[in-house]
Amino acid sequence: MSASEQSSSRYPVAMPIYEYEAVEDGEVIELMRSMKDADVPVEDPQQRGRIFRRRLSVFGVAGSASASAPQTASTGHVHSSGCGCGRPMGSCGNS
Repeated sequence: MSASEQSSSRYPVAMPIYEYEAVEDGEVIELMRSMKDADVPVEDPQQRGRIFRRRLSVFGVAGSASASAPQTASTGHVHSSGCGCGRPMGSCGNS
């Protein structure tokens, strides 16, 4: 058995979680899929024939920011082109 076969049989394959949104009603579902299957059509989990499209996921990380990063003094809320909360700069009240 080769080294790559040994390592793949010992450890589970990590897969990213993708978010998909129904075009018809905006319902969002999460699926764990391989990167190569990220844009493969998704079956409607409720069998209603809806079409789901992959959407950009936004996440935030708690912790201390570096001294050079722009932030507000009271909250440590970091902004660049958009807020970590996923809203445009200024719309969350922390800019």
